[in-house]
Amino acid sequence: MSFFSNLSSLFDSQAKSGSKPSNLKIKSKQDQKTEAKPPKKQAQPKPITPIINTQVIVVEAKAKAREIIVEAKDEALAVRSEAENNARELNIKLERQQQSLDDKLSKIEDRLSSIDRKEEHLDLQKQQLEKSKQKLADKEQNILTKLEAVSGMTTQEAKKQLFDDLEKRLRKEMAQLIRQKEEEATQQADSRVQEIVVDAMKHGATDYVAEYTISTVELPTEEVKGKIIGKSGRNIHAFEQRTGVDVDLDADPKSVRLSCFDPVRREIGRISLERLIRDGRIQPTRIEEIVEKVEKEIDKITFEAGKELCHEIGIYNLPNDLMKMIGKFKYRFSYGQNLIAHTLEETRIGIKLAHELGLDVNIVKLGCLLHDIGKVSDEVEGSHVELGVKIAKKFNLPQEVVDCIAQHHEDEPFSGPEQMTVYVADAISGARPGARYENYDEYVKRLEKLEEIANKYEEVENSYAIQAGREIRVLLKPNQSKDDDVTVLASKIRDEIKDNLTYPGTVTVTVIRETRSQAVAK
Repeated sequence: MSFFSNLSSLFDSQAKSGSKPSNLKIKSKQDQKTEAKPPKKQAQPKPITPIINTQVIVVEAKAKAREIIVEAKDEALAVRSEAENNARELNIKLERQQQSLDDKLSKIEDRLSSIDRKEEHLDLQKQQLEKSKQKLADKEQNILTKLEAVSGMTTQEAKKQLFDDLEKRLRKEMAQLIRQKEEEATQQADSRVQEIVVDAMKHGATDYVAEYTISTVELPTEEVKGKIIGKSGRNIHAFEQRTGVDVDLDADPKSVRLSCFDPVRREIGRISLERLIRDGRIQPTRIEEIVEKVEKEIDKITFEAGKELCHEIGIYNLPNDLMKMIGKFKYRFSYGQNLIAHTLEETRIGIKLAHELGLDVNIVKLGCLLHDIGKVSDEVEGSHVELGVKIAKKFNLPQEVVDCIAQHHEDEPFSGPEQMTVYVADAISGARPGARYENYDEYVKRLEKLEEIANKYEEVENSYAIQAGREIRVLLKPNQSKDDDVTVLASKIRDEIKDNLTYPGTVTVTVIRETRSQAVAK
């Protein structure tokens, strides 16, 4: 940079000197003499213009140019020496790296050669081992052949005889050990079963208290009965026809008793009658309006009750119609035990048993939830087990769940442990103290009445009420009856039971006629 700066300063000075010519001039000797003489007349002096010495300027410029050239050469030499030093250092580094790579390559080659030698050695050893193994196998075969020839038995025969001898020596010990293990398993199984059942009952216990209720409506005054009956009985007939509920006004002077096979219709009738009494306008048109409103409210209530029960036990994918049907449990009682409380309690017990026994929890859960679904069916003919199976098949439930419903009263043999678990959970929930209530005297009277109805026919030899009054078996006298009497008598007894008895569920009438003969050979 100094070289170019010097050149620029040089040319700048020349430009300045060229632009402004100097006024200085070189005086000759004659002029000096003339100036020494005094002038004759004093004249006005002329302006003196300096004269530029171009030779001096050229000399100075050349000197500066030489200095600049020298400095440029020095700088070029310095740059060149620095570049040579850098190149020399890079060459040294490259030589070192090349040497390092050569050393590593030589080590890798040595290691590869060592591995090759080891592999060759291992191959030789493997071949030697194979040869030794073959020799041993040949020797073993020769020995076995000699032993078979000496003993007169093959290898399999000798092995069988050896095991037989060993089994004979250890048979007694094996029997004792098996017996001991069986006794231990029996003892542990009893205690373990007790623990599982007690733990399941503990998890299934609820704060439910058995409800003992009947559908009755209290009347503010006895005059209200006249309004309920209406002119010529039109109000009570319209109410019974619209709700499907029988109204009994003679049970109590200050109350009305409602009876119906369908608990939901009975609840609709109870709420509707209470609202009509509070409203005071009891007439056929008003009865239609009130009952229609109550039916819509009950539909919502039953759906929400079924949905809440399903969600409480962890089931979320059932059809809405099925959840609505489950919600009818809210108004259904079995021996004083509400079905929602019973179902919730039984499901908790079943889930705990399934977890303890390693069963399919989903099957047990659905089976416990739907085992009594037939009790809220709209159909009348058939037991709640048969109606429940129909409902389960209608909604395309798994066959295992259908089996749980069909077998929870042992109507069919158990098809698996899940079905038996549902049966056990149902029995635990229904049989615990305080769960259900029925007047014992009325229960005995119902059984006696069943047998009395059957025994009054002349062709009946004997009858037995079994399955807690769910079935009546009638035995006919073969000499005083015919085969056709079986069907006819079964229908007669069934109709009389329906007309004269009040009973939960269904009663099956089974009529049996058989002829026996006996002969003794001497």
